[in-house]
Amino acid sequence: MSIVKTLIVNADAECRYLTPGEVDQIKIFVASGTRRVRLVQALADGRDRIVKQAANQLFQKNPSLVAPGGNAYGKDMTATCLRDMDYYLRLVSYGVAAGDTTPIEEIGVIGVRQMYNSLGTPMEGIGESIRAMKTVTTTLLSAEDNSEVGAYFDYLIQIFR
Repeated sequence: MSIVKTLIVNADAECRYLTPGEVDQIKIFVASGTRRVRLVQALADGRDRIVKQAANQLFQKNPSLVAPGGNAYGKDMTATCLRDMDYYLRLVSYGVAAGDTTPIEEIGVIGVRQMYNSLGTPMEGIGESIRAMKTVTTTLLSAEDNSEVGAYFDYLIQIFR
């Protein structure tokens, strides 16, 4: 949920108008909109590079994933792994767009641990793939932009610990 929606929901629950401090928070959020949109676009434009390079890093670091019996063994399973990595990168972009982790939580995280556990997918592998995408992303963005985007990667990494 964006800060704007949160402030409005909270004010409405108390049957009141937004306070001057809340209006200032909305001004800050709106002022950062151009930057957030630019970052979302950078992630979307770099998605193929980010996912492919991160997958290469992941598989070099953990070759057992693509070895017989590994969770990414074979063309179909590797494609599934890349699809999931792209999905998590997309979730990061949603968080950046909203300026909040709520979309990540609501859209992509609830129940996912149970699903991966039932499939026998190692959580550390998911976390490592997200960590690798964060590393690749740092080569595409400035230090300041990496700080903002990195927080959303870190949020996902923490979930898969």
